[in-house]
Amino acid sequence: MVKTVIAFIIIFGVLVFVHEFGHYFFARRAGILVREFSIGVGPKLFAFRRGSTTFTIRILPLGGYVRLAGLEDDQDYLQKGMPIVVALDDNNHVVRIDASKKHHLMTGMPLEVTAWDLEKELWLEGYTDSEENDLRRLSVDHDATIIEADGTELQIAPLDVQFQSVSVMKRIITNAAGAFNNFLLAIIAFFLIAVLQGGVASSTNQVSKVMPHSVAADAGIKANDRIIRINGDRTATWDQVATAIGNHPGKKITITVQRKHDTHEIAMTPQVKIENGRKTGIIGITAKLEYDRSPGAIIGYGFKETATMVATIFSALGRMFTHGVSLNDFGGPVAMYSYTSEAAQYGVLSVVGLLAVLSVNLGVVNLLPIPALDGGKILLNIIEGVRGKPLDPEKEGLITMIGFGFLLLLMILVTWNDFQRFFLH
Repeated sequence: MVKTVIAFIIIFGVLVFVHEFGHYFFARRAGILVREFSIGVGPKLFAFRRGSTTFTIRILPLGGYVRLAGLEDDQDYLQKGMPIVVALDDNNHVVRIDASKKHHLMTGMPLEVTAWDLEKELWLEGYTDSEENDLRRLSVDHDATIIEADGTELQIAPLDVQFQSVSVMKRIITNAAGAFNNFLLAIIAFFLIAVLQGGVASSTNQVSKVMPHSVAADAGIKANDRIIRINGDRTATWDQVATAIGNHPGKKITITVQRKHDTHEIAMTPQVKIENGRKTGIIGITAKLEYDRSPGAIIGYGFKETATMVATIFSALGRMFTHGVSLNDFGGPVAMYSYTSEAAQYGVLSVVGLLAVLSVNLGVVNLLPIPALDGGKILLNIIEGVRGKPLDPEKEGLITMIGFGFLLLLMILVTWNDFQRFFLH
């Protein structure tokens, strides 16, 4: 249990951090202010500031986010008539605005807000006493901070550092950077697997082990036999062996094996096994692995396996649209925890492998053109670039809210379905 929890926290934390760091890094490079970098969602557990960004850890392990200036209503923190406290520098410019319910500034000027502009002209106006006879208009520093209701301190978002102020291409790169980092993480994870297991494993048509009392054992297949043909068709790789046997569940086949310098033809009927709702044939043998320890093979393994995973996921998505969608095709935090529990039992290699697989999945899913996902944002960026002008903010906001609502509903349904699948059956 403890091992599973630790592994889950590590995998979840790494996945979210790497994804959000992609957005963070390229946003900073583009000149966009990153106001907050959060791991988790919901109430804040811990926060600290580095430069212009506030880093937070939040209570619910359901994802993470970066708050880019201009992608939220930054004026919502202030309301007309709200009591605040402001800290001034030597030039009487506002450098901190405390809009929290429990004022965190021990010293400063109390102010009852009447008007403000924290984007263009950068000023703040309000009364300094309860008699409302001392109206003050104060200049706000470009890098001033504001303390939210929950005590989180963020930098204000002037227009020149907002997301919309940079070019469309920079916005596309920033939106795509999270998925890019996930693919990069998967490449590194697969590379690490190759290093830890002593090279790139490849299976041949040679048998490593024959399971006792299996179809193969009863038919006379032995360890180190090479399966060179099945029903007369050549089988040079283990994939060809497995495919040929799997395609004949409960049907008699003839296997030609090479044993030292002799060949033997052995007839048998593969046992029927149900996998993912379909029948497949098995005879109870495992492949003998060979390891390529060359640097080129190890480095290439990361790229090859990541590319294979991407192709597999897109193929699965295609089947979902052509054969129908089931909640069992999706997996949320509960499924991730279950997979982590299983991987943790088999050691570090399995955990790193799970990290790689989940990272590729996260990258691909985030690139889907669904509003509220990175892919949906990129699509809106492209539409803006083609039109030559931005979309109507209200329409864009409505599209995003519909997408967010759909994803929230899907997450609730998937989480409940996962809970039933993994813990109630």
